[in-house]
Amino acid sequence: MKSFAVIRADTSLKVHTTLLDLRRYGRMVFAGPPKSMSPDYADEILGKVINRPLKNKCSSAAVVSLNTVPSVAIGKLTKIHPPAHVVIVSSKHDIYDELVENFEILPEFEARKHLLIHNEEEINIQEVAADF
Repeated sequence: MKSFAVIRADTSLKVHTTLLDLRRYGRMVFAGPPKSMSPDYADEILGKVINRPLKNKCSSAAVVSLNTVPSVAIGKLTKIHPPAHVVIVSSKHDIYDELVENFEILPEFEARKHLLIHNEEEINIQEVAADF
């Protein structure tokens, strides 16, 4: 049975670290590359899964399709402590079919590219400061 892990966090670095943790420590099998999703959509998915309004909104989000059985993924998730909020969405959730349809059109998650740009900006700021 196919399921999804929706990851919500306040930074893309935390989302990236969580994706690594799911593989490394949770030993979850990804069915393909992680995809970026809008924070609002991730918040909407979580709200529909837990059936109540959210207290906090996220700033960065991703989703990955899993080849791990949902109950096994949930069990593994309880044993690791990723730096982001993760929710497993399976066919038992009402939002599942919508997520399946939207998953294919989502862009790939590129946290490293964002971090490289950020690091280059820091280097440029340091070079400019050194000139004064």
